[in-house]
Formats: sequence, C-alpha cells, structure tokens
Amino acid sequence: QVQLEESGGGLVQAGGSLRLSCVASRRTFSRYAMGWFRQAPGKEREFVAAISWSGGSTYCADSVKGRFTISRDNAKKMMYLQMNSLKSEDTAVYYCAAVESGSLYYTSDEYDYWGQGTQVTVSS
Repeated sequence: QVQLEESGGGLVQAGGSLRLSCVASRRTFSRYAMGWFRQAPGKEREFVAAISWSGGSTYCADSVKGRFTISRDNAKKMMYLQMNSLKSEDTAVYYCAAVESGSLYYTSDEYDYWGQGTQVTVSS
C-alpha cells in the first residue's frame, strides 16, 4: 500500500530553519493525500499540515501558519515540511502520514499510513 519514511530531523536553535522530508512508496497507482503531525512529550499527537494529492491544496495548523510550508513532489514520491522561525514549542517527534485519497485531512484518525517519526528539537 503506502510506506513512509521521514528524515531531516535534528537539533536547531530557536529562530532557525529545518526541512523535513518524507519519502513514500506505494504498491498501487492510486492517489494519496499526505500530512504532517507532531507529538511532544506528554502531549497528544497534533496536526501540523496537510496537502492534497495534487499539491494544489494545503492547510497548516494555526500554530505553524506563516512559519511552516508543506509541499510535495509526486515524481520523487516526496513530501516536505519546511519549518522556519522555529520555536521551542515546535520540539516534538514529527510524523508523516498518508491516506489513499486526493483530499485534505486534518485528523490522525483519517490517515492510514504512518512513518516512524523524526525528532525535532528546538533549543532556546
């Protein structure tokens, strides 16, 4: 179906930037929407951003609007999360997710496939 693997996490200073990548492999030719979620220690998993299959529709959570940008390159089977102006509260494990649909999805329950996560730590 769909297999996902994140990369690009690491330690960055507040105000800095980081780019996360997620590579997707799929067994079918069907379209799939993708999204980014994050989970901080002791917190529930939180929606970050979503992108439609075509990439024409995106949406970011209020907490990251204006700072994060989600994009994808279907030819490369890649999804990206460009994170700018990082804050300490952005520290979390970031997960990419996918669902075989062309629309936008905002909740974790709507996604069927998940990566293992990549740690992002923002130092103050």
